[in-house]
Amino acid sequence: MRAGPQLLDVPNDAECAFCDYLNGRRAYAIVVRGKQTATMVTREQRGQVHLLVVSVRHIPTILEVANDDAGALMVAVRNAAWAIAQLNVSDGVSVWQNNGVSAAQAVGHLHFHVAGTLPNGGTDYGDVPEISIAAANEIGMRVRPWLHNEDAP
Repeated sequence: MRAGPQLLDVPNDAECAFCDYLNGRRAYAIVVRGKQTATMVTREQRGQVHLLVVSVRHIPTILEVANDDAGALMVAVRNAAWAIAQLNVSDGVSVWQNNGVSAAQAVGHLHFHVAGTLPNGGTDYGDVPEISIAAANEIGMRVRPWLHNEDAP
């Protein structure tokens, strides 16, 4: 079911960073992209291999997801978790998704975080250094063999 008008206070992005990445206006490490979803390597690695699964269509929060997009997003999240598990970099995989400014949503475009847990468990929610595009692309090369996108054209 789709929500009506936007129900949450989301970040006011004059230009959406994720839309810019997906449209090639800004460089980013996109590992796989299909018709409905894309899986990218975030430059803020909060775990051992931290990926983002995003909707290709601009959707502000999970409350606005149409049923046909919901299934594709869940499959892409599962595939990202499976790929991280195949790399054997950690003992667990964390998945999280924030909706609204008060829930720490930083970009007003629906996205899921999928990260291998740290050696002592969990992920790092504090400040983390931003890695280079080259380093993100290297992570993408490591994970790509294990990752496929069910909605690829």
